[in-house]
Amino acid sequence: MKNSSVFTTKILPVIKNRYIIAILAFLLWMTIFDENSFVSIYKTRQKLQALEKDKKYYTTEIANNKENLNELMSSMDNLEKFAREKYLMKRDNEDIFVFVEEVKK
Repeated sequence: MKNSSVFTTKILPVIKNRYIIAILAFLLWMTIFDENSFVSIYKTRQKLQALEKDKKYYTTEIANNKENLNELMSSMDNLEKFAREKYLMKRDNEDIFVFVEEVKK
């Protein structure tokens, strides 16, 4: 019987308080039902952080590629070296041998 008297004397008045009910309803609405809920704000911030990370990566890649392009276009020797290494290009009187290592299982 003591448990029911504690409920009626301490907990029931708090539950009946209209301000508490309004605050709980507001928090429930903001966490679950609203378009701009706390959950959607958290997800949006996570996406923003991922996009900023991608932006930083691509910005550095663009800078590196511009530097490589300027280096390639600065002399014909660099351009010829790049073409030979990356695309296996050759002169008319040359033969190219490509050695590929076998992967052992």
